[in-house]
Amino acid sequence: MRKFDFPASICKVFAAPMRKIFVSGLLFALASAVVFRPASAASVDSGQVAIAVSRWLEQAHYSRQKLDDAMSEKLLTTFLESTDLDYNRMYFIQSDIDEFREKFGATLDELTNKGDLSPAHEIFARFRQRVEDRVASNKKLAAKKYQFNRDATFHLNRQKVPWPKDMAEADKLWKDRVEAELLQEHLNEFQLRPPEQTVTKRYEQVLRNVREMDDDDVVNAFLTALAQAYDPHSEYLSKEESDNFDISMKLSLVGVGAVLRSDDGFARVMEVVPGGPADRDGRLKESDRIAAVAQGNAEFEDVVDMKLDKVVEKIRGKKGTLVRLQVIPGDATDPSKSQIIEITRDVVKLKDSEAKAEVLDVEGADGKPTRIGWITLPLFYANMNGSGPAKSTTEDVAALIGRLKQEDIQGLVMDLRKDGGGSLEEAINLTGLFIPRGPVVQAKDSNGKISVSSDTNSGVSYTGPMVVVMNRLSASASEIFAAALQDYGRAVIVGDERSFGKGTVQTVLDIGKVMPFFSLGAADAGRLKMTIQKFYRVLGGSTQLNGVESDVVLPSRTDNAEIGEGSLKNRMDYDEVAPVRITPWVSSLHLDELRANSSARIASDPEFLYVSEDMKRLRERLETNAISLNEKVRRKELAEDKVRKDLRKSQRADRGSIIRAQVRQLTLDDVRSKREPLETVAYEREREKPRNYDPEEAEAEKREGPQPPEPDPVRNETLRIIEDLVHLTRQTRTAAASSGTP
Repeated sequence: MRKFDFPASICKVFAAPMRKIFVSGLLFALASAVVFRPASAASVDSGQVAIAVSRWLEQAHYSRQKLDDAMSEKLLTTFLESTDLDYNRMYFIQSDIDEFREKFGATLDELTNKGDLSPAHEIFARFRQRVEDRVASNKKLAAKKYQFNRDATFHLNRQKVPWPKDMAEADKLWKDRVEAELLQEHLNEFQLRPPEQTVTKRYEQVLRNVREMDDDDVVNAFLTALAQAYDPHSEYLSKEESDNFDISMKLSLVGVGAVLRSDDGFARVMEVVPGGPADRDGRLKESDRIAAVAQGNAEFEDVVDMKLDKVVEKIRGKKGTLVRLQVIPGDATDPSKSQIIEITRDVVKLKDSEAKAEVLDVEGADGKPTRIGWITLPLFYANMNGSGPAKSTTEDVAALIGRLKQEDIQGLVMDLRKDGGGSLEEAINLTGLFIPRGPVVQAKDSNGKISVSSDTNSGVSYTGPMVVVMNRLSASASEIFAAALQDYGRAVIVGDERSFGKGTVQTVLDIGKVMPFFSLGAADAGRLKMTIQKFYRVLGGSTQLNGVESDVVLPSRTDNAEIGEGSLKNRMDYDEVAPVRITPWVSSLHLDELRANSSARIASDPEFLYVSEDMKRLRERLETNAISLNEKVRRKELAEDKVRKDLRKSQRADRGSIIRAQVRQLTLDDVRSKREPLETVAYEREREKPRNYDPEEAEAEKREGPQPPEPDPVRNETLRIIEDLVHLTRQTRTAAASSGTP
């Protein structure tokens, strides 16, 4: 049984989220926002699926919690506050909530266990009506003229406050919100259209998203709420969401290789995946709009105003088959000027999430270079269902290490920042590359039985000085790996005060296998990602809630209590088990010296001073949780931000790069091709340029022109720490050799 886990989404957004669909596949962090549904999904007996999900949760979830009246209340609240409904408590009013609680608070458990999903549909119908009414009134509000001179504020995050007590209070909240959005657009230096049009289009898209939700979408949202009422990492996956999860884990799919989003009724191309069929063809471009799709030589089917997931379904297909796209070029002024693009579907490899490395020759204070290997791992990927080409995090990292050793590296950094986890098996095997055989992680099931997973390979791929860098977005498998190396004394953990804090293990179960034989669509019933164990460090402590605490803490913009397991609802508690015996790594990590040296550097590093200033302002904003509706106040804030930004840019230009290093890039393709020499790249550069889904932001970026990359102070200081560790380790070995110590 394969085990894995991902952190729940920690994003909190001001406007309703736009649904983003990947024809080329999913980044795991966006998987929860993506839904693909086949035409056959309507034949699935959703009542039987609900019965199977509820019974499996009752019988096999770690908590063994019955779906009783208490869970019924929790399920209702979880559904009402889900991202598909009223997560920010703005659309429903208190009388709606009271009505739902009276009707379903104590009966939702019984109805669900009977397969009766009418409460979910009734609640969603009310939500849809509230959205319809609200969007109609918001469009009228957006058309009004505002002076923006009120001394008032709008609370951005309402997730911890009550729903509006009545419609009058809701009207006031929405008036303030629309005014806040209009002011935001009014202050935007790079407007593509008048503010009222931008805000109106935004709400039209919100309404379109809600209208696109069909009965299957509502059922899926409800069943996910049911799973997440047990814990935030359990989740119902429709057949297509399950397929997308497999794609994200094995980093490949069959398609054309394009990232799409819904925009004014069209499927707009936001990115063409490098190396994919569309990229090789060369005709499909970013910002192109897809108006129609044809299978092979069949007739075109119009896809304007079609649900984005259905458009994706039509573009995906079997390897070697032909799909024809009727495309309106992004720069076309006349929508009638379209072109036909024929693309043969093929395997699309999602290389953004593959392990990758760099060789850095870092110049020290004495002018002498220290050669460091730096491996970035965005995800613990693997073939979760055994299909398709083999893909293994451990094998890929081992291959990179082999080449780094050929480059004679003196120290190694494993960068797990933003690595949300993945395969538990890969976490165990990857740990084995750096320690001799021995226990890696403990797990406890719902019966209290404790099992120990060990590395059974006595070989060690790399024995030199090592640092693991993490942040609050490093979770699950990342934490298992880092915790084991920390407990063995094998590596120094640096970064945020602690990691995410997800200490639970999930498995994926096929719903159809437990449905009655005669059930409609059992094969398409989806899967249940369910928490079955909690994991523990070899020294006995859990990473649940506490995460992995860094040996050397570095100031960071992600080091925020709002990020992590502690910020999630229905989370599980921290506990401990007995430690197991291990043989610690023999080399000293020199933690006292590393901390002292790092503290001295941080105190005088202007980039860390910037981080501290930014985090102080962020904490103040989170505490006040409000944005001003007064233009003068906002302009003053913007002016201060601009002065601060310009001053920092000037200061950075004056002092230049803090780190002097020659950097050579190393990919898995370089390893396979035995590339010589490796490509030399700039040290300070955009390494993780985010996909830009907002056309207005993209336009602003174009107008501003290319910007110099912002320095990464955590990366800079991590290099200094591994450099210190290399030198301290060398001194210790030299002293031991001179004294004859074995």
